[in-house]
Amino acid sequence: MTKAKILVQLKPSVLDPQGKTVSNSLHALGYVEVADTRISKYIEISFYSDDLTKIETDVREICDKLLANPNTEVYHYELTSERD
Repeated sequence: MTKAKILVQLKPSVLDPQGKTVSNSLHALGYVEVADTRISKYIEISFYSDDLTKIETDVREICDKLLANPNTEVYHYELTSERD
């Protein structure tokens, strides 16, 4: 089995209102050194296959079609082998 570990993030140029809210809350709690906070999504998908070429193609398609909005988000992924 192979696992895809996917991180979807807003592009740096896109405002992050959730991140801003978290930053404001952290400041209110006394963490005044916090400069900025960005909220991201982390997704893990397990595949039965070990065909890395096919899995990479599938992961890119899944991200492009479902997990990431190409207008506002970027994604990065890592494939790891799962041993039972």
